[in-house]
Amino acid sequence: MRLAIAAALLTLTSTAAWTQVNPVNAGEQKPEASLPFTMTTVATFDLPWRIAFLPDGRMLITEKVGPLWLVSQDGKKIQVGGTPPVYWEGQNGMLGVFLSPTYATDQNIYLTYAEPGDYGGGLALARAKLTLSQGQPAGPFASPARLEHLQVLWRQLPKGKGGQEGAQIAFAPDGQSLFLTVGDRQRFTPAQDPNQPEGKVLHLTLDGKPAPDNPNYGKIGAATIPLIDPPRDTEAAKTAPVVSNYTFTTPNLTPAETWASGIRTPYGLAFSPTGELWEVEHGPRGGDELNLIQKGKNYGWPLVSFGNNYNGVPIPKPDLRPDLAMPVIYWVPVIAPGNLMFYHGTQTFPQWNGNGFISGLGSTSLNRIIFDGHGGAKTAERWNIGKRIRDVEEGPDGSLWMLEDSAEGALIHVTPQ
Repeated sequence: MRLAIAAALLTLTSTAAWTQVNPVNAGEQKPEASLPFTMTTVATFDLPWRIAFLPDGRMLITEKVGPLWLVSQDGKKIQVGGTPPVYWEGQNGMLGVFLSPTYATDQNIYLTYAEPGDYGGGLALARAKLTLSQGQPAGPFASPARLEHLQVLWRQLPKGKGGQEGAQIAFAPDGQSLFLTVGDRQRFTPAQDPNQPEGKVLHLTLDGKPAPDNPNYGKIGAATIPLIDPPRDTEAAKTAPVVSNYTFTTPNLTPAETWASGIRTPYGLAFSPTGELWEVEHGPRGGDELNLIQKGKNYGWPLVSFGNNYNGVPIPKPDLRPDLAMPVIYWVPVIAPGNLMFYHGTQTFPQWNGNGFISGLGSTSLNRIIFDGHGGAKTAERWNIGKRIRDVEEGPDGSLWMLEDSAEGALIHVTPQ
């Protein structure tokens, strides 16, 4: 086991694994003519975001508008008590839910959400104990499922305007640390500022502290940083007016926390079965990306992109900057990815063991990706689901579960035909 973990971590940190020179454009891929599975709607939710499976097969499901639900596989729902207040606007709200690597002994879960502030909101990473009552709890407002001892481990400062929080967690293969995606909040320039967490993949301990193997561990950032509102495009971002300046009351640990930078909208982050860390993100007008995330790499946003600004203003292309890491796959036109997960197991869909799946929002698709375990990936099927798919996860029996991004978003069970 120790050798396997060491090999996985070596794969993660090795620069020799970066072999991608010519990214592949998968944007013109056509959907398959038919679906090889059956989809069954089990329940509906108000703008659902993420699924996390408990050991007993029940699910925790977040709704962007705020609630966290305990859900059985036949669709029975119980609202979980004790959840924190959220800043719900646009792409902000209650976002990710994840089981701790030590859930079996401590029943801890992690939440990512937009925390309200005086001026907009900011991403927060919190941990709490999930308590499940066996009987009916006392009191008219009591819930048989609730969060206790909720603690915010990390928060984005200063809080402000803009969507694209990121908010995805991937636990390291050894279960001793986590990786957290922080989106650029549509502000562009902070993704290249080492003093600001926006547009980064952070590597933290399970308690939310900088991980000791980070490239700039121990380095302290600027004591004061500027806050800007989302500008029109990459050019306007260069001269965007400063709304206010924020001075930290404690040391600015952003440089010490950062694993990788130059990220735009990192909605998917997951370790492959071979220990590689992969990330998927939205481009602007074109240029969605699948990236192999490696220690200290800069992935180029907003300096370069395979897409253009929404108003048509061009952005320099990645091949003009060989010093920046390029994606392995990109999409023009976009698929608008919702999440990334890896399928593990030989039951239910054994032919997919080790493959990745990317859910599609604007493309209303489910996309299968084949990984070679050495930094390479290629697309397989694209299935048109006919719904905006925010999340796809694997259940305990190997079947798939998907969430529809909608005000009456379906929880969909995917089984073989």
